[in-house]
Amino acid sequence: MLRYISTRGQAPRLGFADTTLAGLASDGGLYVPEACPKIEPGEIGNMANQNYLEIAWRVMLPFVSEDLSSEDLLRLLKASYKNFDTKDIAPLKELEDNLHVLELFHGPTLAFKDVALQFLGNVFDHFLKIRKEKVTIVGATSGDTGSAAIEAFRGKPNVNIFIFHPHKRVSDVQRRQMTTVQDSNVFNVAIDGSFDDCQDLVKAMFNDAKFRAEMKLSAINSINWARILAQTVYYIYAGAKLHDKTGKDVTFCVPTGNFGNVYAGYVAQSMGLPVERLLVATNRNDILHRFFVSGKMKTEGVVPTISPSMDIQISSNFERLLFDMFGRMPKAVAQTMEHFRKDGPFKMDDKVMEGVRKLFASGRMDDAQTSEVIKRTWQKYGYLVDPHTAVGLGVAQAYLAENPKSTVISLATAHPAKFPDAVKRASGVDPQLPERLADLHKRPEKYEVMANDLAKVQDFVRSGVKHAG
Repeated sequence: MLRYISTRGQAPRLGFADTTLAGLASDGGLYVPEACPKIEPGEIGNMANQNYLEIAWRVMLPFVSEDLSSEDLLRLLKASYKNFDTKDIAPLKELEDNLHVLELFHGPTLAFKDVALQFLGNVFDHFLKIRKEKVTIVGATSGDTGSAAIEAFRGKPNVNIFIFHPHKRVSDVQRRQMTTVQDSNVFNVAIDGSFDDCQDLVKAMFNDAKFRAEMKLSAINSINWARILAQTVYYIYAGAKLHDKTGKDVTFCVPTGNFGNVYAGYVAQSMGLPVERLLVATNRNDILHRFFVSGKMKTEGVVPTISPSMDIQISSNFERLLFDMFGRMPKAVAQTMEHFRKDGPFKMDDKVMEGVRKLFASGRMDDAQTSEVIKRTWQKYGYLVDPHTAVGLGVAQAYLAENPKSTVISLATAHPAKFPDAVKRASGVDPQLPERLADLHKRPEKYEVMANDLAKVQDFVRSGVKHAG
């Protein structure tokens, strides 16, 4: 029986259902499985000929079987991916022999977050109906999580959802995908501050035990294990296909700020996927790149960029990797995170970093470099990419220049039409939204602008839940 434990060691061991509905552990840590289920090499080889849903079912079942039957899991997966605009869910496109793009933007809100959040919404609904319970979801977004979460939970009778985004620091399309949703259980709040401020507010609400219990809080950010699990699938799906074709271990390049997406690749590798390297690609807000180079974790001020979903200095999912780096000793994790929160930087042991660098590498792209990648990719391949995908491609190409025998899959995390201004400036091409979103800029918006004030935000949540019923 697979159970989940907190990275800080002071929260109860839970099954999949309770882990999913809780989101964040009660001790402030993140839930991880006690042990990682394995997939044998021969079975991974067979997956090259399977479709996405078949692989998703096989990858996820060992993690959820205590609380979801095989039949229920398959039903929820089918419901989660029925609104994607391609039956492949995550198509793999070849740019060159050794460079591929994994398209993760074919869901309802045109971002990779849909892959996990469509599943999470259906899983929440399933468990809450069984338990006859209601929850309040609070989440912070740097752009894409919010719209994907709202799309997943809108209209669901057992959930009220509050999404906090940094005021004037997301793209117009990103904001409107959230604020034009009129369902009565959806509440959007623009916070005067950065994404990290939004994330701190959410963490503070969870750490307020009385408020957490009163509101029955639940989390849908990438701290929720069920999201990591759903994202693990596309690594195995793409990696199995390319490994079967080339016979090589695959390198994945992941544009990331919060470390959730690349951590899912780490889980895939832990399950048995043949992975050469996981490349962490950052923009100017390069705390993760600096860590993998120096072993030192140190925050700096958040700089707004043309890839705003990565404008992050506190990578909350990094704690899960830290747990393994410390040999799964929760006390060491808790002490380090407390030090990081109160006193600032910490540095990992050089021998530990030596081991970490056998799997992880990193790179960064500033705005000028990102724009150049968008331009070059369009001119060379006739392929249009958004700024986040461009950060990944730029780092992937730099890696291939030094490792020409490698095979890289770079993750395309958003549709270019989500960032039309940056894409047009770089490429000269005006990316168009799909027809179903063509009237997005004409739809009425509904959201609040609030100061970065925990007490006022909590009052707003209380009021919203009360009036929503």
